[in-house]
Amino acid sequence: MAGHSQFKNIMHRKGRVDAVRSKVFSKLAREITVAAKLGMPDPDHNPRLRAAVLAAKAQSMPKDNIQRAIDKAVGGGGENIEEVRYEGYGPGGVALIVEAQTDNRNRTGSDIRAAFSKYGGALGEPNSVTFMFNRVGVIAYPKTKGSDDAMLEAALEAGADEVISGEEMHEFIASLESFGEVRDALEAKLG
Repeated sequence: MAGHSQFKNIMHRKGRVDAVRSKVFSKLAREITVAAKLGMPDPDHNPRLRAAVLAAKAQSMPKDNIQRAIDKAVGGGGENIEEVRYEGYGPGGVALIVEAQTDNRNRTGSDIRAAFSKYGGALGEPNSVTFMFNRVGVIAYPKTKGSDDAMLEAALEAGADEVISGEEMHEFIASLESFGEVRDALEAKLG
């Protein structure tokens, strides 16, 4: 009865799980590397890097893998991953901004252009739809952290632009310039 040993079953299950984890870890490492290249390699002074590191820790990525990704950005070795941005209109005239990370700008541009035309959209010129959007930061806390009034008071003290209280979450919206200060103030007050 070949293929029925416990070890073989474990090996096949572990192989599938490891393949999925590897794919997730490589995406997280790429995001950490790009964030460290675009800003400072210190998560305390680079909000995008801090968010990427927190996402990696949430997925149980080992600390040495995180540090290796940051070191790769600082050392400049490895593949040259860059961030690209495409703007256009989707079906029904919906404005779209597509941000991507790529090692080949031409291939990505071709793929994005094909996706826009396949679904009835049109790729626009740079800055053709940017004026319709605001870049903001969102901080979310669960409802269990406090009442609506307490959250509103904390937001006003922290300098948030807006507070949205939903069924399960409180969302604090702040401009990108003041996002770090608002985040730190809310962490100090609410934890």
